[in-house]
Parts: sequence; C-alpha cells; structure tokens
Amino acid sequence: MLEILNKIVWAVATALIFISGIYFTIKLEAVQFNFKEMFKNLLKRNNKNCGITPIQSFLMTLGSRIGVGSIAGVSLALYIGGPGSIFWMWVSVFLSASNTFSETVLGIIYRKKDGSDYKGGPPYYIKYGLNKPILGGIYAILILVSYVGGFVGIQGNTITKSVIDLVNIPPFIIGVILVLVTSLIIYGGLKKIASFSSKLVPFMTLLYVGIAIFISLKNINLLPNIFKEIIISAFSLKSIYGGFLYSLIIGIQRGIFSNEAGLGTGSITSSTASTDSPTSQGYIQMLGIYITTLLICTSTALIVMTTNYKELVLNDVNGIEITSYAFKYHLGSFGNLLLFISVLLFSFTTILTGYYDGESSLKYFLKKIKPYHLNILKIISLLVLFLGCILSSTILWSLVDILVAFLALINIYTLFKLKDDIFYELDIYRKNK
Repeated sequence: MLEILNKIVWAVATALIFISGIYFTIKLEAVQFNFKEMFKNLLKRNNKNCGITPIQSFLMTLGSRIGVGSIAGVSLALYIGGPGSIFWMWVSVFLSASNTFSETVLGIIYRKKDGSDYKGGPPYYIKYGLNKPILGGIYAILILVSYVGGFVGIQGNTITKSVIDLVNIPPFIIGVILVLVTSLIIYGGLKKIASFSSKLVPFMTLLYVGIAIFISLKNINLLPNIFKEIIISAFSLKSIYGGFLYSLIIGIQRGIFSNEAGLGTGSITSSTASTDSPTSQGYIQMLGIYITTLLICTSTALIVMTTNYKELVLNDVNGIEITSYAFKYHLGSFGNLLLFISVLLFSFTTILTGYYDGESSLKYFLKKIKPYHLNILKIISLLVLFLGCILSSTILWSLVDILVAFLALINIYTLFKLKDDIFYELDIYRKNK
C-alpha cells in the first residue's frame, strides 16, 4: 500500500515540480542561471543585528540539504531506478532552482519577528500571503511529522548502519551516544545550530568532493562510458516501469529529497537571515541546491558507478550499504572510515536543521511559545533519533517519501498563487541595481 501510494503522489508531484520549474524559469527570465548575482549577494556585508548572517543562513540551509539523501539516497536511486535517474536528477536541479528562488523570496516577505530572530517558511506565507491558516497548519504538521519524525530518524538509521559496518556494536548504544551529542547543540538554540553548521558544512563538502575527485581520477578511463550510460539509460524505452518514466520519477524524487527544491523547507531556515532583501536571499539559496546536486550527489554517483554495484543483492535497503560497498571497493578498510566520517557529518547537520524546521513549525501554532513547549519537542526529536537507529530503513524511507511529496504539492500550489509577489520583488531588485 505504501509503495503504491508513494508512486501515485510522486507522479503528481513530479509533474507539478516540472511545470512550475519551467513556468518560473520563463517568467523570472532564467534567474537560476545568473551566477554573478548569486556570488555577489553571498559575499555582501550586512549590518543588521536581528537574525543570523546571510552566509550563516546559507550554510545552515546547505547543511540541511546535504544529508544522507546525497549519499544513501543517490545510491538507492541508482539501485532501483538505474543510471538514468542521475540524468533526471541533474535536469531537476536546473528547473527546480527557480522554485527555490521563489519560495525563498516569499519566506522573507512573510516572515515574522521571533524575539531577536525571525521565523518563516511555507506555513507563514500560506497563512499571511494566501490567508489560508488551516492549509498553513497542515503544512506545519507535515513538517513536524516528516522532518522531526522522519528525516531525523533516517539520519540516525544511516549513521547506525555506517557505524556497524565499521565496528560491530549494538544499535541502541549508537543511538544513546548520538542522542547525547545532539542534545548538547539543540539545547543551545538557533544561533548555536547556525554557528555549528557554518563551521562544519564547508569542511564536510570539501572532504567528500575531494574523495570523489581522487576516485574519479583513479578510474578516469571509465568515466566516458559512465556518462554515456547515464544519458542513454535516461531515455530508455524498454518498458514504462523499468525505463524512461521510472528513471525520471526516481531521479526527480531523489533529487528533490536531497536538495529540497520545491518543497519550501529550505525557506524555513533561509527566512532567519538578517537581510531586508527577499531577492538577495533568493539568489543566495539557489547556490545551495547546485552544490548539493551537482557536486555532492554527482560525487556519490561517480563513486558508486565506478564499481560493479549492479551485482549486489540487498534486503531492507537504506542505500548506504551500496555506498559503503563502493568506498570499500575503492579504498579498502580505510574507505569504511572515510564513509563513516562523511555520513556522520552530513547526517548530523541535517538532524540539527531538521529539528529547527520542526521548532519553527511548532511556533506557527503557539503565539507565545514557552520553554517547556520546546523541551517537549526536543525530547520527541531525540526519541525519534534513537528509534531511527533501531527501526527498519525500508519503512522509514517509504513514509518520508510520501510526506515529502505532499509538502511539494502544497508548496507548488502556493508558489503559483503568490507568483505576483515574487515577480514584483525581482522587478524592484533589478530596477535598484
């Protein structure tokens, strides 16, 4: 039942993400290809004291995007959707970047003050932009269930599988250690999470891409055939289920799961930036999905596709088992250690921002949030993290996939309804340049 529902909602979500990507690309005059503006705004100094700095917001959001979806999710896409899914992952990032720009702009326009910080994202621009507080509440509940209840659990599940592959210790011990370390940071609040992410994200990105470059150079003779296979498989029409359509849906599904473009979730953390320019923040956030998909996801694809991964026979697949096999294949026992470090870093930043997304969604329902409200959410998040370490990964992936598709459906609908606000902000920005 879960598998059938997953395919149905993702077929609809895929179509809407494609349509909205094409529409906003045309109407915003290919804003996602203006890399000059992206880098200019990223490096711009901002003297506002409220919120966190734009670059901290960028790195915090990037940390949430570069989670296990970039490692385990890409391997899973290759295993069940074939090499063609990677091509559609690339296509999705260029189209959906315009969605990222749009939702970021709306996030800044409709955000609200939260003490010395800001809170924003789809629940807020649905409520105040569309004047649909019930729909905003549904989105916020989906975030609480899918991110706090799903994403956080998947990160714990993936970390556990990586540790067990390295050292054979009981999963519950891994869960206890992970919960203790995570609690030290989430109890420090937004600025602690942002500060931690801004230090960790650049290091983990360079480490993982560096490993992929090293492996690719060692297997450079295989690369031409790999890229050829990716493109040919993307348009294979051998069967509707196993060919073109399946690769397309899996590729988009995994791409969106990884970079979150079109879901609206990235605008939750990007709304906390200390900037008065929605368009400026929109340009900055588009860089994040390019880094996630074109650098990190492609790195995973190359690491896996330079092995004989197709011969693997696996049950209860998380995806990390395939990446683990590839790291061992290329780097021996040292590969296990490098993968563990990568998974730990990627998963940890996603756990932190996943928790913050849940906190922001909880604040949507409570005008005056009290410490005990946040403490309850923190305890639930830590409990889910622990349970994720010991539950079946197949169930976790299926449930989260379905919930993420519903997030996309609500968000894309809202982008279309509030499109005039997006066009207006970009027009003002261009006139003031």
